[in-house]
Formats: sequence, structure tokens, C-alpha cells
Amino acid sequence: MSGTPLPPPAQPPPPPGAAGPDGTAALPPPPGTDMTGICFRDQLWLNTYPLDRNLVFDYFALSPFYDLTCNNESLRSRQIHPLDMSHLTKMTGMEYVLSDVMEPHLFVIRKQRRESPEKSNAMLAYYILDGSIYQAPQLCSVFASRISRAMHHISKAFTTACSKLEKIGHVETEPDTAASESKTQKEAIDLKELKRVDHILMSLQRKLQPAPPPPPFPEGYVPSEQEKASDDLLALEALPPQVDPIIDQGPAKRPRFQ
Repeated sequence: MSGTPLPPPAQPPPPPGAAGPDGTAALPPPPGTDMTGICFRDQLWLNTYPLDRNLVFDYFALSPFYDLTCNNESLRSRQIHPLDMSHLTKMTGMEYVLSDVMEPHLFVIRKQRRESPEKSNAMLAYYILDGSIYQAPQLCSVFASRISRAMHHISKAFTTACSKLEKIGHVETEPDTAASESKTQKEAIDLKELKRVDHILMSLQRKLQPAPPPPPFPEGYVPSEQEKASDDLLALEALPPQVDPIIDQGPAKRPRFQ
């Protein structure tokens, strides 16, 4: 950033990073140089002069962002306001223009190269926010920074998710096996109980009295096959219940030995 020392008259020393080895002001870097990490502020000037659209360029000219070879400096040497567009449009080369103003807090200055009164190409932008001057980053730098930050957070999220998934899979392996074994044992026990309950219910059903027979059909009515089958089933149920060999016989008789 340092170059050949060129001390301008009545110009205060620039901030750190924009001065030569002997402490005097140095030429600004060429257009396109990244100076987004530099902030300039002259509190003495701000306490002495108001920051408005008439004096903001004089304040900007004190910063290391200002190029002394611009057309605005040529107008200043001729005692013409450096932002007078009626004179700037008649010149060619590098110039500064005031693009946006929100007095007294925000001023945006655009650096551009003029080729004709109607054509100019923007190069860089600077903004003065509450007295502090910054270089605005280029759009490609903003996109690269945002994408890099997003990729960092996405990679970190995937790493965290993978580590947690591995822990969950390792912890749930043994409980799943134990649960399957207990389920198999429970099903086997339930099957035995089911057979036992069925046997008890069948024995109780045999002890119950049979249902009363249905009333006879009216004269001249011919029953269908389904009704005949139901009558046969009822006749079978009307038979005397059989003695259950396990529950109803009681204890077995033992022979007596004399």
C-alpha cells in the first residue's frame, strides 16, 4: 500500500496503514485494491466543520481512499467545487461523484471513470457513516464470503448430525434385540394361556342348559336348507352334556391294599 511519499499541503497525517515509512502521507493504492479493512475518521475535523453535502467531499479528500490524480482535485485547484457536474461531465478520466445522501448520517461516494459526457464506468464505492469512511466491498466478494460461510455451517451441521446418528444406532442395537426376545417369549406364554382359556370355556358351555327349541313353523311353510341346517345344529346342542374327563370326574380312586 505504501508508495512514493507525497505530502500534500495542510493535510493531516493519514491513519495507520496508509502512511509511508517516514510517517508522511503516501499515494493511495491503484483502483481495484481491496481496502475494505480500513476505516478512516477525523474527529477533530468533525468537531470543527458540519458534515453536509457541501463539505463532505473535503472530508473524504483527507482519507487514504482519495486519489489525488482525479478530476475533482483538478477542480479544487481552480477554486471550483469538486462535485460540480457541469464541469466534471466536460472532462475525461477518473472522478468521484456523490450518489446518495442522507444528511448528516450517510453519504455514498462512487468512484468512476468517465469516457464521455454521457458515459461513465463505475469502479468502486465508498460510504461515510456517521463520520467514519469505509470502502464498500464488491459484489463478487460479498457472494464469495456468504457462500463460504454457508458452506462452513452446512459442513458443520452434517458433521454434528453424523456423530449423533452413529451414537443413536450404537445405543439402540442391544435394546432392540432384548425387546424382540421378550416379545417372542410373551407370545409363547400368551398362546398357552389362550389354549387353557378355550378349554375352560368349552367345559363351561357343556354344563349350561340347552337353549329352548324354536317355535314350530306355520302350516304350509316349507323351510329352506339354511333353516334345516340350523335346526340340526340346535338338535345336537340339545343332547345331554358330556362329562369333562379332567374337571368333572374329581380325584382318581386309589385301590386299597389290605
